[in-house]
Amino acid sequence: MAHLSRRAILAAPLLLPLAAHAQSAYPSRPVRVIVPYPAGGGTDTWARLSNEGMQPELGGTLIIDNRGGGNGIIGTEAVAKAEPDGHQLLFTITTHIQVPVVMRRFTYDPIKDFAPIGRLSYTALAFCVGPKVPAEITTLKQFVEWAGGKDLSLGNYAAGSHGHAFAMLLAREAKLKAVNVAYRGETPMLQDLLGGTIDGGFHSMAAAGSMVRAGKLRALAVAGTRERISSAPNAPTMTELGYSDHFGFTGFAGLFAPAKTPQPVIDKLAAAFRVAANKPLTKERLIEMDTVPAYLPPDEFKTQIERSLKQWTEIVEALDLRMDG
Repeated sequence: MAHLSRRAILAAPLLLPLAAHAQSAYPSRPVRVIVPYPAGGGTDTWARLSNEGMQPELGGTLIIDNRGGGNGIIGTEAVAKAEPDGHQLLFTITTHIQVPVVMRRFTYDPIKDFAPIGRLSYTALAFCVGPKVPAEITTLKQFVEWAGGKDLSLGNYAAGSHGHAFAMLLAREAKLKAVNVAYRGETPMLQDLLGGTIDGGFHSMAAAGSMVRAGKLRALAVAGTRERISSAPNAPTMTELGYSDHFGFTGFAGLFAPAKTPQPVIDKLAAAFRVAANKPLTKERLIEMDTVPAYLPPDEFKTQIERSLKQWTEIVEALDLRMDG
């Protein structure tokens, strides 16, 4: 056995108490959870649900901070540059890896600059139309026939997002003339869709579901899944309708900390998030919002993010979806 110095022997027992203190002392003040999109959209809704479940487990206050703009980049950059002490977190969606690829702007590294805490869920996106489209159009086939030869405006809640790519794919595969209109989140896009400013767009059902059920919007098809969703059972999936497999690309909604956050803090956050994500009430509320409960712990979540980044890069390159930021 190798001989240890007296100093090393005496110092070793101090390491465990220091690590335990780092975890027990956290959080020492309110934890700010940045959502890089405006209040009222799907990402904001999931973040608030996550916070509700985590707060009693974490033993501290969690505050939502909506920082929309820059297609999610502004809020995301703020967390990437934040002090890595666990008091500023990021709750975001798949645009975390999509926007940098599509916009050709890697102002942050979606893998290296963040420590995944856990995945909460993923969701389908419904292609919705509003009052600008005649009321008798209730299927995607009818919409495509009506839209043929027209100059369409299709909204997206963030350039480089699922909604953006799916709208471009729909226009390309259905041979439609369409301009993509970018918004700073789902709420302003929904307002314009309801007001008849744009013809349609892909929305998360977490944000648009209540309006679909109320008959204010019509969901003609769903993407981001290969299964129909409960609140729009008559809306087939895009792949079911014969559109490309790209429409089956699924994503994530989850929580991140800045890279280099101490491991004891990551462990405490991950434990609280795991409990919150697996609470029966959390799952029930997610399902009510047509969101699939799909918890993943940090390591598995990181693997999925890396895989999704690779898949998304391949999709973007294959379909030439890159654009100037």
